[in-house]
Amino acid sequence: MEKTLKFVTEHLNDDVARLVLDRARWSEVDIDLAIACIESRRKLRNKVNEWYENGSLVFPVKLSAEQCSSTATGLYKSYLASRIAGKGFRLADLTGGLGVDSWFFSKKASEVMYNEMQQPLCEAAAHNFKVLGTSNITISNKIASTETLDELIGAFSPDIIYLDPARRGEGGKKVFLIEDCMPDVLGLKESLFRHARHILLKLSPMADISMVCSRLGDTCREVHIVAAGGECKELLVWMDKEWAGGYSITAAELPADYPASEASLFAFSPDAEKEKTAEICNEMPSEGTFLFEPGKALMKSGCFNLIGRKLDMIKLGRSTHFYLTEDAKKAEDLKKLGRVYRIISCTSLDKRSIKEAGRTYPRAEVTARNIPIDTDTLRKKLGVTSGDDAHIFGLKADTLGNLLIITV
Repeated sequence: MEKTLKFVTEHLNDDVARLVLDRARWSEVDIDLAIACIESRRKLRNKVNEWYENGSLVFPVKLSAEQCSSTATGLYKSYLASRIAGKGFRLADLTGGLGVDSWFFSKKASEVMYNEMQQPLCEAAAHNFKVLGTSNITISNKIASTETLDELIGAFSPDIIYLDPARRGEGGKKVFLIEDCMPDVLGLKESLFRHARHILLKLSPMADISMVCSRLGDTCREVHIVAAGGECKELLVWMDKEWAGGYSITAAELPADYPASEASLFAFSPDAEKEKTAEICNEMPSEGTFLFEPGKALMKSGCFNLIGRKLDMIKLGRSTHFYLTEDAKKAEDLKKLGRVYRIISCTSLDKRSIKEAGRTYPRAEVTARNIPIDTDTLRKKLGVTSGDDAHIFGLKADTLGNLLIITV
């Protein structure tokens, strides 16, 4: 193993195809494992740097590195678990994978059970946790099913059971319905609740929230949409056996330096979103007004009325999810929840305004929403190249028609 890990470090940036072809040169090295480790470590770079930088860790399955949590999302889950179950909780991770989530949970939990059905991953996790100096994780190598659950969990008595069901079916095809994932949480739910009050699920960020909660039932208590680096990363569902009061949704935008800087949270109930529509813009936005584009977590949450009402902003259109405010302090605060632009000018979208904007700002970013042309077409009509002169928006406003908004 020592020679294989040394080989991984020495050849981390080499062409893996060439390494495979030249495998006969390194008879004392497990080339297949080395290649898996090299490809996995590359996936972990800037994702879980604590693991990427440790040359003594073993990664036998590249797909597990692709699918594992990042440092930011792993820490967010550990804080959430601590809030759910209190200090010193016990957690059973029934879909351990590479072990990243179990490792982050172990930083807050008194005890963690890591379970994984693939033996190579279990062996690697046992090795890696030891190298990392983690002593409060026990290893289990079993299939999570209704038939095996009692034996799997045994006398561990977890406060929380965590699952990240595999979202690939036969032939590696991606699946999104809960019952198509492995393990089937719908089928396991009642058995899981016999062992713990709380269940925490990590689901695809593409999953439909209302459908997920409808299928999982009244025990759904909170849904967390976690975004980082401009992408929606995870959908987390907290289920509580003793809860039947409806679920709330929290949109969580994680800053680049999280957790040094706190996550920006926007929490609401789906019923509140339906109660009243947002105020719609009916006057042409003036120079100096700020344009707010919600971040990925807010957009996924669907709280388009509440964004306007709770944050006291005017919405550009019912189906155009951009908001306006003249408050500079509010605009600064909003940067934690999305992108904020200061408007230079706003005119009707037509050939003349497009031509003039393109001539004035030849290096600009472009965005089109709810107008008859898409972003690429608007960019071509403007004749601009990517740059920081301005950000030009083509947006539909319900009462004002299609607008060309130039911002910085």
